[in-house]
Amino acid sequence: MAPLELFHRVAETVPAYAAFLRDHGIDPAAIQTAADWETLPFTTKDNYTRRHPLNDLCRDGTLQGMIAVSSGSTGEPSFWARTTDDEKVIADRFAQVLDGFGRKPTLAVICFSLGTWVGGLFTLACVRHLADRGYPITVVAPGNNPAEILRVVPKLAPLAEQTVLFGYPPFIKDVIDTPDVPWDQYNIKIVTAGEVFSEEWRTLVADRAGIADPETSFASLYGTADAGVLGNETPLSIEIRRHLAAHPEKARELFGADRLPTLVQYDPAVRYFEESDGTLLFTGDNGVPLIRYHIADEGGLIPYADMLEKIGFQPKQRGPELPFVYVFGRSRFAVSFYGANVYAENISVGLEQPEVNKAVTGKFVLEAPEGAEGLHVTVELARRQEPSEDLAKEIAARILIHLRRLNSEFTHYVPERKQLPLITLRPYADPTDFPPGVKHRYVR
Repeated sequence: MAPLELFHRVAETVPAYAAFLRDHGIDPAAIQTAADWETLPFTTKDNYTRRHPLNDLCRDGTLQGMIAVSSGSTGEPSFWARTTDDEKVIADRFAQVLDGFGRKPTLAVICFSLGTWVGGLFTLACVRHLADRGYPITVVAPGNNPAEILRVVPKLAPLAEQTVLFGYPPFIKDVIDTPDVPWDQYNIKIVTAGEVFSEEWRTLVADRAGIADPETSFASLYGTADAGVLGNETPLSIEIRRHLAAHPEKARELFGADRLPTLVQYDPAVRYFEESDGTLLFTGDNGVPLIRYHIADEGGLIPYADMLEKIGFQPKQRGPELPFVYVFGRSRFAVSFYGANVYAENISVGLEQPEVNKAVTGKFVLEAPEGAEGLHVTVELARRQEPSEDLAKEIAARILIHLRRLNSEFTHYVPERKQLPLITLRPYADPTDFPPGVKHRYVR
């Protein structure tokens, strides 16, 4: 069992984890079997990483490599170290993604924020490791600067056979929605992280980017500052997810929820996942090695053979015979209305319908004030789009149709007279609700 080997190495070489075991009265030598493993306490930010100096969390108590900073849900910064060796392991996930796109001359455009955050510089490093392995990749890193992206892509994309945009989903959509850019000439592929999106979103962005086959041209990464990339979409996982999006009753049966999670595959030899009460924990070697780390993401695990048996159809895509992990957006991305949990993902689908999607960006703020006559949804308009009462009514109607379709709690708990959402339209990049250049918050 590889996690046991890592456990003993970490117990011996990481001062903070040795202290953690002593505090819990655990003798590392007594942990020898899978049953012993399950007696180990979970590590968390509160009981482990925030209680020790960063160097004591690292191998041999030595701080080295590069630091990533994550603010977390509380806004308190967390610091994570990684070395180039850690990056090379995670580069395998990027290799799997790019192998799915086809090994051909590729322009990789890093559109994640550049700085202490994990996304931009980490992705840049991993992609450059692939270039060192012989992948035909040219990298440019404009970050989340739309003007710079639009300056470099038209000049460089014609020199490659495909262009891969790496970025946060709403930001990538904003870039693709820029008028008068011939995206269909650049053979665009898209790699995202940081947010659950709907299959309607994938279809919409594919159409606007001139992408003929979304299953083989997209990949969402399940990544964290804590441990890099934990898993990634494959053409197989995308085909399964798209089928489940069209059959919400089957998705509800499989995932036990009225929302569609991100569905990825992972390598258990590198990131060993466990499920506990509907949340995820993992074990993995990093600059800060983590043992049974409770990341608190809501989700679960499905073995490869079980997934193919349960989905009810025969996929045409072939994929790695690796297990699946599904990940929901955290519960803070939901509001409670008449006892029904309404998730941001439920609202997104309505805004991505053809009747309204050209008029909006897809960003919104969801609220359920006490005593409200309906859910409050503040919607960002597309560039140069004027607000109107008719547009607000159409948006409300589209959201309601798909909210009822996807969320059985909402349909049954909320009185019918209060099910129609109340829509407020705001101009593009409104500084109050949709300030540019920052990660958007969908729930208030």
